[in-house]
Amino acid sequence: QVHVAESGGGLVQAGGSLTLSCTASGSILTFLGMGWFRQAPGNQRELVAVISRGDNTKYADSVKGRFTISRGNAENTVHLQMHSLKPEDTADYFCAAAVRPFLVLSATHEDFELWGQGTQVTVSS
Repeated sequence: QVHVAESGGGLVQAGGSLTLSCTASGSILTFLGMGWFRQAPGNQRELVAVISRGDNTKYADSVKGRFTISRGNAENTVHLQMHSLKPEDTADYFCAAAVRPFLVLSATHEDFELWGQGTQVTVSS
């Protein structure tokens, strides 16, 4: 079994920063990629940022220059540093892991098989 767990969500004022962390653990030794997705009430789940095992990355246009995804020192960990947060960044943020090969530049949520429960990020204006 594989378990994906996020941490680091919370309430922050507009312009502030938060860092989300995610660890995938279990029977799969190394995932081919990990990513962050978010879903606001009434909206579809959208890609925020993904990173491959080879450190190739993709970001949503809305977060480019403000968010940074990186792999942690421990295997199968990933972080999302979020700066200059805006109220429109408010959402549930989900970490996901991919066990099959995928193309980073065309990645969507369908490329990720394993998902965490999500962590809430609220940005107040």
